[in-house]
Amino acid sequence: MTLDLPLIWAALIAFAVLAYVVMDGFDLGIGLLFPLFEREDERDKLMNSVAPVWDGNETWLVLGGGGLLAAFPLAYSVILPALYAPLIAMLLGLIFRGVAFEFRWRTRRWKGVWDYSFALGSLVAALMQGITLGGLIQGIAVADRAYAGGWWDWLTPFSLLTGVALAIGYALLGATWLIMKTGGAVQDRCYLLARRLGILLVVMIGIVSLWTPFLDQRFLTRWFGYPNVLLSAPMPILVLAAAWMLWRGLSDRRREAQPFLASLALFVLSYIGLGISFWPLMVPPSITIWDAAAPDASLGFLLVGAVVLLPIILAYTAYAYWIFRGKVERHAGYH
Repeated sequence: MTLDLPLIWAALIAFAVLAYVVMDGFDLGIGLLFPLFEREDERDKLMNSVAPVWDGNETWLVLGGGGLLAAFPLAYSVILPALYAPLIAMLLGLIFRGVAFEFRWRTRRWKGVWDYSFALGSLVAALMQGITLGGLIQGIAVADRAYAGGWWDWLTPFSLLTGVALAIGYALLGATWLIMKTGGAVQDRCYLLARRLGILLVVMIGIVSLWTPFLDQRFLTRWFGYPNVLLSAPMPILVLAAAWMLWRGLSDRRREAQPFLASLALFVLSYIGLGISFWPLMVPPSITIWDAAAPDASLGFLLVGAVVLLPIILAYTAYAYWIFRGKVERHAGYH
């Protein structure tokens, strides 16, 4: 039996992107929530809740970007020039955020400056990731296997909407993560924030979901054409079920893990919905997975490395989360 290597690599990259979104999403969300906590001891708790894992979470971003370049060079060569501006802004936001994370512990005089720098870097990174996603969903102009659009094609009302939606989603992940990892006043405030953010996120998911099928006729057929509608119809029901589980978890304060797991479910279901729209495209509206793929010989060689590295990455990630499980205290983390 011959392996469909482009399909395998598409699945690996899709997994890496999802892993990045759900793992780095909550620590970006904590950065977004940072200005809402004014006391220094509360901000220290927020930082310490992600200090052991935030660097490792970004491994998945490197894996996704590097895998795209190696396995799908045509897609990489089209996506990068089409989305240069938001991608560069995202990377600068991540760098600025990382610097602020380190520097705030090393100074007293400038600590407030670095606190707001951490929040600003998180906001820029979250918004730009969502705008990048929106720019990809709405389609990229391609001619002769190269980007054929303009500098500002990525900037549209739809991409701005997805940017705001993703930032809200990250903030919800951050709030529900803090519900698990903290107690007292910080946890109480996060329960309140998570309720508001949860309502906003469900509304934004609904708006984006209704808008997306009308961006391209193929998206519309994929969602509403028969017999595809038999497979896509359960998705809104599952999203509403996850939203209900989120609300139940936030209403019963003994369920500290349920809100976070329900928030993750909302992200996973939205990601599956994105896959339903995209399949089998790598770059909408014209480049498929197989069009964009590198030669099978290259994909096979790369797959050997992935088979070795992925279990290692998964193992040290799981180990880090296991070792640093439980509630965090102000003086028990990063310094």
